[in-house]
Amino acid sequence: MAGVLRAEPLWVETFTGLRMAAFGRLLKAVRERGGDGAHVGRPWCLPLAERVLLVAVYDRTNLTMRQPAPLSGCSSATVCRVIQRLRPLLAIEPAAAPAAAVERLWIVDGT
Repeated sequence: MAGVLRAEPLWVETFTGLRMAAFGRLLKAVRERGGDGAHVGRPWCLPLAERVLLVAVYDRTNLTMRQPAPLSGCSSATVCRVIQRLRPLLAIEPAAAPAAAVERLWIVDGT
């Protein structure tokens, strides 16, 4: 069963709102965080780029786990496993406030 959702510019930009350059950076971050690492069991039926796209589509569109399954050409159980595995790797780490900004807040507040 082949799905229509592929990691191509049309699908990435339509379903996620990201340009391909931004999606590439997201894919690189997931790869660096171990998203493409070895795991026990059968190999994934989708390549990493399409798994990342699947998670981004799930988060952006607020679909149930069953709905993106036909788009990606895999079962809803696979969609669930992909989302559970990769979603934490897509989380944004909080940025630290620059020291100058903290210093300015201190001066303005007067405390």
